[in-house]
Amino acid sequence: MLVYDFKWSILWEEPYGGWLLSGVATTVKLGIICCFLSLLMGIIIGTFRITRNRPLRIFAEAYTEFFRDIPLLVQLFFWYFAMPTLLPEQTRIWMYQEIPNFEFWIVVVGLSLYSSSRMAEQIRAGINSISPDQLNAALSSGFSHYQAYRYIILPLAVRLVIPPLTTEALTVFKNTALAMTVGVLETTFMSQQVEAYTFHGLEATTAACIIYMIITLVVVGIMGLLEKKLAIPGLIIRKGAC
Repeated sequence: MLVYDFKWSILWEEPYGGWLLSGVATTVKLGIICCFLSLLMGIIIGTFRITRNRPLRIFAEAYTEFFRDIPLLVQLFFWYFAMPTLLPEQTRIWMYQEIPNFEFWIVVVGLSLYSSSRMAEQIRAGINSISPDQLNAALSSGFSHYQAYRYIILPLAVRLVIPPLTTEALTVFKNTALAMTVGVLETTFMSQQVEAYTFHGLEATTAACIIYMIITLVVVGIMGLLEKKLAIPGLIIRKGAC
């Protein structure tokens, strides 16, 4: 009967500890960039979803449904394997050979598009929850529609939907694990690399689980502090945030 030989020390021995730290750094970098881009694009698309401009509204609806309904893994495969084949050969060669860390930026594109379609719906819900009187008051004060949304409606909407945006931010960081499928050396990839070299899969996988748990707890903590700081007096906020 085989007996598993536990060896937790591999998690900090070289080079395995260095591999895991490198993977964590890539995961955090990827998550932060994608969260920022997703929120930025989500605000734009979410605003387009309720605009009176019909072409913009149709574009936003199509964008949301397309990127939200297709599994993220399929989208990553498309951007990495299929999309380059649609480009001229010289452009394709330039992308693969001249763009540093090409796989990383492909994941940034795919994950940001996917996550922004989900965040856009949260932003749209936040805008719709604001009384039309807010917009009418701004317009009657001399604001243009653009100024009213930029200075009044959107700031209020984003503050109202911080709790669901927290969930989306967590999803972004957890979805970075799929980056390993296109060769990005993030936490999950590195944990599997450690397993392949040491045959200690339990330790390596446990380390990956703990790392993701720590990252998500940090994100929740930061978003909780942000929610407290930006809470709007008199409006419902997440329980325990005041």
